[in-house]
Amino acid sequence: MKISLSDLGKRFSREWIFRHLSTDLEKGNHYAITGSNGSGKSTLLQIIAGSLSHTEGKIHFLNETGEIPPEKFYQHISLAAPYMSLPNEMTLTEILNFHFSLKPILPGLTIEDIISQIELKKEADKQIRYFSSGMMQRVKLAQAVFSDTRVLLLDEPCTNLDEAGISLYQSLIQHYCKDRMVIISSNDPQEYSFCHSIIPISRYK
Repeated sequence: MKISLSDLGKRFSREWIFRHLSTDLEKGNHYAITGSNGSGKSTLLQIIAGSLSHTEGKIHFLNETGEIPPEKFYQHISLAAPYMSLPNEMTLTEILNFHFSLKPILPGLTIEDIISQIELKKEADKQIRYFSSGMMQRVKLAQAVFSDTRVLLLDEPCTNLDEAGISLYQSLIQHYCKDRMVIISSNDPQEYSFCHSIIPISRYK
């Protein structure tokens, strides 16, 4: 799997968020998009995810057999971000069952395994409306990390997590993401200290 960004740029109204960004993102490597608040790092991640369009330049998604059409790339990615919402009326078990009916689960795992891994066994049948923000973030991370996808996109993955939650996040990355492409949008080193490459978004202003 390879993602090639060529002279990429994004403009909102008359303001350029970034311009002339060219880089290749390779299979099995981990990347951090860094920058201050409002610098455009989340915007770039959403463009890669396909939820935002870019203003100029090109993105190519490639696998071993050739180029993947942009409208099909969603099949190869999973995303966790603070702005994603969870349905309040569903229980944790119901949400995970629904999610993994749409995205394949990593081989050898069950829903019960995942709930145990994120340390929410007591909350398995509790509605999400009763979860704390940190518990919800664990669920969002679980949906992304345990999906059998080749590319993992994480936007500020430790948002709302306490010390135990941050340790859990780092453990999930270590055990389940070694051979996957991981792209993280963050300005917090504890979220991306394991990354092979840094993309400072301020360089492309």
